[in-house]
Amino acid sequence: MEQAKKTHVAPDEYFAIEDASEIKSEYYHGEIFAMTGASFNHNLIVWNILAALHKPLKHTTCFAFPSDMKVQVDEDKHYTYPDNSIVCGDIKFVQDRDDTVKNPVAIIEVLSDFIQDYDRGSKFTSYRNISSLKDYILINQYACQVEYFHKIGGSKWEFDEYKSSEDIFTIKSVNVKLYLWI
Repeated sequence: MEQAKKTHVAPDEYFAIEDASEIKSEYYHGEIFAMTGASFNHNLIVWNILAALHKPLKHTTCFAFPSDMKVQVDEDKHYTYPDNSIVCGDIKFVQDRDDTVKNPVAIIEVLSDFIQDYDRGSKFTSYRNISSLKDYILINQYACQVEYFHKIGGSKWEFDEYKSSEDIFTIKSVNVKLYLWI
């Protein structure tokens, strides 16, 4: 049996496909991966995070984005759709694009059974190469659990985990508190 041949897609082709498509896809080293739909809980968590960030960031130079804003992880090699991202100061967009940022300070992913290993593993490894990134937050949609990673210098990250509905944690890069009961 012959295996299917992988087709390499150039970054500009990826963006053209994305612009014409009704579905979102991530790009990784020449391959395109379609994103699946999200559950009710997943969408509710993403919406609640945006709502919680709106007022504290309103009169700052920071912007919180939902999953429709792409992030350039590695120029011309890796583009993702985080569930939420935060950018502060001057937003740096990929050339000729207003839907792909290069300088997030925080990325939030809501874990799904299908891709939670990717979000914890190789995706986080890739995200750590974004020089502006200070906070990486993983939220379990099936249980009361948040995994919070904060960059404390160079390539060193500290980790905190929250498991109580009464826990409060601060996204340190923007000094915003989030409550687990949201």
